Amino acid sequence: MPAACPRLLPALLCLSLPFSAMADIGDTPTLAIGAGTQRMPGWAGARTHRDDPIPFVDIELPQYGFSLSTQDGLQWDLVRDTHLHGGLYGDFQWGRDRDDLHELAGKLPSLAPRATGGGYLEWDFNPRLDTGVHLSHDVNGAGAYLEFYAEWDPPKLGGLLEQSLQLRWQSMNDAAMRRFFGVTPASAQALGVPVWQPGGGSQLAALEYDLFIPTSQHTGLAASLEYGYLLGHAAASPLVRQYGSRNQFAESLAFVYHF
Repeated sequence: MPAACPRLLPALLCLSLPFSAMADIGDTPTLAIGAGTQRMPGWAGARTHRDDPIPFVDIELPQYGFSLSTQDGLQWDLVRDTHLHGGLYGDFQWGRDRDDLHELAGKLPSLAPRATGGGYLEWDFNPRLDTGVHLSHDVNGAGAYLEFYAEWDPPKLGGLLEQSLQLRWQSMNDAAMRRFFGVTPASAQALGVPVWQPGGGSQLAALEYDLFIPTSQHTGLAASLEYGYLLGHAAASPLVRQYGSRNQFAESLAFVYHF
């Protein structure tokens, strides 16, 4: 998913790992629901964190090339080749709540969440290794986002525990970079920092580890841990240098029921 807050997950942190794998291998429809909690930076670049309850949904309809999940957002595969996949893509972008700004509240504007839409391409080397790219744009805004990723599913731990590793690089256009990391003259005066109107470019490099622990034939616990490192104009923002951190951590845990 395009990530303005480290996922930086952004939005709900790769909880559909085991059930997506089942759908890929068996080419059968999948339906999984659940709930849990996630801990993520309070805003893009923050050193403080927020804790949120999260829903979980994973719908896989391989016969139609359609999927909707809290990991990958909405994907509709229009290519449907053995190795090459691509088509329409949609996701959700976290904003910036006033309550999470703490000492910056009233000095830095809050940001409403936004939906994004675009397309994707993915190449599957084998059932355990793939790489791809997402390109999306704000549905109601000027932000554009580019993400390259590679994902590897190692063998099961102890023959039981599903695991996955994902490496991502993300960039933004100038409108998105200024929205999340820019400092207007009014905010600069209130905060005592320089005005910052950055251009587009690299924003984040992230490594994510996911683990699924089955508790029965239909249930299990899905956990995720992500480390992100801000890059370019995002890392150089006065908001990050004086009030935040380049190091971005996010974690989640959910209980999942698979029908």
